Amino acid sequence: MSRRLKLYASVAVLVALYATAGTAKDRVRVVNEGGIRDAWMLADGVKLAAPGYPASFAERGDNVCVAIGYSIEPDGSTSNFALLKSWSSSTGEKEPATGFWDAFTQAGANALSQWKFKPRPEVSSPQPTYTVATMHFMGKEATDPAALRGNCKIENLSAFLQEQKSRQFMNGKDKYELDRMNRQIEQAQIKAAAAAAGVR
Repeated sequence: MSRRLKLYASVAVLVALYATAGTAKDRVRVVNEGGIRDAWMLADGVKLAAPGYPASFAERGDNVCVAIGYSIEPDGSTSNFALLKSWSSSTGEKEPATGFWDAFTQAGANALSQWKFKPRPEVSSPQPTYTVATMHFMGKEATDPAALRGNCKIENLSAFLQEQKSRQFMNGKDKYELDRMNRQIEQAQIKAAAAAAGVR
């Protein structure tokens, strides 16, 4: 049975997942692709499902890769799927057709939703983890899978997320959040000035 998956488009949401607020137990660990092996292993009987090429774009036949960020929850399930990077053999990073990236992201997220992990035996309190999976879709022209995946590979996930967050602020995409933080700073300054004036 297929279940509907919510795809998070905003990197701000992802950065918030591992913000330093809260206790160490509540924090989300961010690790590069393949870096979960120190704390997680595949759950018993689980195989890593691979995505199928989206039927709606099969006629185009592009070679495609996507890097999809995802969370591993303390129970080992996966969630919070987000397209972080994408590439197509016909247009590079530019979307070749409306809905193209959504179709490939959904295919990747459908596969990721079937992945299930369990903590390694030596891990007594599993910590939520955010990581990335680079997936490739072979089109009509043969190509080296490793080279194809290389177009979407994210070497340092934490730095990548921070860079995207900075870019959003610079582009005004998170203007509301920036304005909210500025208002809080102004209110704190007003309170501090009022307290200083009351002391005199």
